[in-house]
Amino acid sequence: MVIVDQAREEASVEKFNIVGLDLAKNTIQVHVADFKGAVLLRRKISRSQLLPYLAGLERCIVAMEACAGAHCWGREIAKLGHEVRLLPAVYVKPFVKRQKNDAADAEAICEAAMRPTMRFVAVKSDIKQAASMIFKVRDLFVRQKTQLINALRGHMAEFGIYIPAGPAHVGSLIARLDDPACDLPELARATCAPLVEMLGQLKTKIKQLDAEIAHRAKEDDIAKRLMTIPGIGPVIATALEALAPPSASFTKGRDFSAWLGLTPRQNSTGGKTKLGKTSKMGQRDLRRLLIIGAASVVRWAARHGAPEGSWLSRMLGKKHPMLITVALANRTARIAWALMTNGGIYSANGPLGVSAK
Repeated sequence: MVIVDQAREEASVEKFNIVGLDLAKNTIQVHVADFKGAVLLRRKISRSQLLPYLAGLERCIVAMEACAGAHCWGREIAKLGHEVRLLPAVYVKPFVKRQKNDAADAEAICEAAMRPTMRFVAVKSDIKQAASMIFKVRDLFVRQKTQLINALRGHMAEFGIYIPAGPAHVGSLIARLDDPACDLPELARATCAPLVEMLGQLKTKIKQLDAEIAHRAKEDDIAKRLMTIPGIGPVIATALEALAPPSASFTKGRDFSAWLGLTPRQNSTGGKTKLGKTSKMGQRDLRRLLIIGAASVVRWAARHGAPEGSWLSRMLGKKHPMLITVALANRTARIAWALMTNGGIYSANGPLGVSAK
């Protein structure tokens, strides 16, 4: 009987082995443990040898930090029959013992992946990763456009030419540069000409990306339903579908809002609840887009008035506009989750703003 139980335990150990990988560009640290956490193997392996090495193992759990290349590795490792678990780096850090190195990181990944309450990141498909690239490229172009505008404003300010802040006033600055009657040295005018040219090219590229995003929003049913929510346009609707994990990953809308970092940060103790500013933990691109969309709704309501009896009308005049904006972004995220989970379109009179029309 003892021999049979020992054999079962050994088979169980072999079946439930867990492999922690600390990913790097060329060399990957491997940490193998059994289901009890006992260390079985520590070694370094080259990038080209990782998949052949894992192909020779029986089915096990392979854990990695959710970094840039982890999703690609996760898809390839899953094809070998292993269970892939991606962990947020912030959840792995508490398990690092004393010194930080590749071996300690791989061990920490392995230990964190075995925690029963650990939260994991879903492995993205290559299609979803490709869909999210358009927002990253667009965001890069928008940042570069802002840099060029600030550079032009700064250079012209040195010659006494000032314009109000904001991209809407750049046209008047370019007109001053092109005006021969403007009292500006020709050397400065020639130096700023490449900046103006690059600015025009970036605007064209951004318009092309916006047109592609709008086309995707029209073709996608979920994006079309999301755009019925005030403050959500084609960019935010397609970004929610491309960048957010499956809605089934969250049990309720507040969990989705907390994942975005739109809920208050807690510092509670002794049964006393203390709430602070928003946590800002999670997908910052989606959080920024939702706040921008909510800001447009708040500005419109401040000028034209909100529907009588609505939450927004009660908040206007009582709270700071930025506080209302973040709170509205929080509400918008919850409504978007309910819509993606249960279907339907937005309705101001429906429960949680969702109506199954």
